[in-house]
Amino acid sequence: MNTPLDVLGRCAAVLRVLSGREPGGATTTRVAADTGLPRPTVHRLLVGLEREGLVERLPGSANWVLGAELYLLGRTAAERYDVTRCARPFVQQLARRTGESAFFSARRGDETVCLIREDGSFPIRSHVLYEGLRLPLGVASAGLAILAHLPERDMDLFLSRVELTHEFGSAHAQDRLRSRIADTRRRGWALNAGHIVEGSWGMGAAVFDSRDQPGWALSLTGVEQRFTGERQDEYGRLLLEAAHQLSQAIGQRGE
Repeated sequence: MNTPLDVLGRCAAVLRVLSGREPGGATTTRVAADTGLPRPTVHRLLVGLEREGLVERLPGSANWVLGAELYLLGRTAAERYDVTRCARPFVQQLARRTGESAFFSARRGDETVCLIREDGSFPIRSHVLYEGLRLPLGVASAGLAILAHLPERDMDLFLSRVELTHEFGSAHAQDRLRSRIADTRRRGWALNAGHIVEGSWGMGAAVFDSRDQPGWALSLTGVEQRFTGERQDEYGRLLLEAAHQLSQAIGQRGE
């Protein structure tokens, strides 16, 4: 028999999957595959969450989406946890100054969640990242930047309990990931050299809270040709400047 904690944990897993599938949503089968839970279990959870207004079906579709009650709860919690109002001007400035797509992501446990996307003027864009997307730490430049700046013990614990190659390929094997962590610590900024999608590159810098812990990241993505040579140095400098200023702004809020 499931304990209440088991049920809560499974409900949370379902909601996280749906948050990453917005705005189109996902079928019961898709949610089951993404959570690793049996389909009948997922169906029961979705029906229960629907009764509480936490999820709903898209009209004329088999897809589930997040419900209106979550919006109301989120609005209530935003005053305490939302830093996107602080971050948005920095994301807009990065997009304007580089021409690339700029992002702000937050750490949630072992994952990052993309919260803001701002496209720059360069007409060819990467669509690997989008608002609501969740990725493990160490995957994409934002997650790599955060992972590299965690305390050594926390980083080692994370690497000991995750296996990223099955979903994200051999570029995320532990030895190669540790090598990129070392490079990130040396430079200050992280580089994703097409490790998720070939030809789609990204760079990221960690943003720190008032306790000097990496809780967020600013990042840029675009086509490979835009992320080499002198431009890479320029983007790295701009990211570190923006991340430092945003860290100070967040610190003043006491986050």
